[in-house]
Amino acid sequence: MKGKKKVVYSIMIFALCLSVLTGCTRGTSSNSSKHRENKIKIGISQIVEHKSLDDARKGFIDALAANGYKEGENLEIDFQNAQGDIPTAQLIAENFVSDKVDMILAIATPSAQAAYNATKEIPILITAVTDPLKAGLVKSFEVSGTNVAGTTDAAPMEKQFELLKKLLPGAKRVGILYNTSEVNSEVEVERAKKLASEFGLEIVTSGITNVNEIPQAIGSLTNNIDVLYAPADNLVASSMAMIASLCAEKKIPIIGAVKDEVKLGALATEGIDYYKLGYQTGEMAVEILKGKNPKDMPIDSLSDTELVINLDAAEKLNIAIPEDLKVKATIVGSEE
Repeated sequence: MKGKKKVVYSIMIFALCLSVLTGCTRGTSSNSSKHRENKIKIGISQIVEHKSLDDARKGFIDALAANGYKEGENLEIDFQNAQGDIPTAQLIAENFVSDKVDMILAIATPSAQAAYNATKEIPILITAVTDPLKAGLVKSFEVSGTNVAGTTDAAPMEKQFELLKKLLPGAKRVGILYNTSEVNSEVEVERAKKLASEFGLEIVTSGITNVNEIPQAIGSLTNNIDVLYAPADNLVASSMAMIASLCAEKKIPIIGAVKDEVKLGALATEGIDYYKLGYQTGEMAVEILKGKNPKDMPIDSLSDTELVINLDAAEKLNIAIPEDLKVKATIVGSEE
């Protein structure tokens, strides 16, 4: 009887050891597989899809590829679009944290704020964020002081107002349509109000929260303004074709914030290249992947701007474009 017990006991011990060894082997295999893959995983959160933000994303990915981080080889990218919905942006960020991504790229202010709310540990790169300081993402522009680094797309508003006065010297009342849900838009409106007096302009604002409010807001604004100024606002940018059409009916010109708004019907802009902005952000990401801490990095910007004029819009509005501006501008329209 005792002999049988010893045999049973020995079998149980052997089975237990085999189970432990099997578990260890599986763990080693999994880790080895992960090590063999050796892929960096980056979660990209974009508040909404429009040309400028898409260009920034492409620039970011191209910069990574140029520095040896190539999607499908040693890089995995999880791209998520929040469709303009802030709670969705927050959920995207939380999922990235759960998935333990190595880095997050947050495109535009709402996505950046959502990412920062979700993690203070994972490095966050931001781009197309107007004022990261006022958005509560960094401690200063010179040195981030947080897990956030990247680039700002603050509009060169002085140049844009100078352009406005050159093209429309008689303009006095400037309308601004903006999304009251975006911190970046509120920052732009305040900047415009402070700057307007230097150019002899008066700012008239209309706040919206979704695309359905645009027709009524434009209808009201265009009765009281000489020109519409489009700030760096994602809702406005993604709805520019509609806005341009509504303004054209009232013969109201638009000074845009970015090149692609001019292609969609705005009269002109002097703005930054979002592809270059994203590329610059991608180069910063490479520095972090090589060991740099985002808290020691600045918030960068682009100094170069591009003058863009829509001659078709000018013709429809009976606006004469000075030759000195035509010569140095990128032309959209009949003389492309």
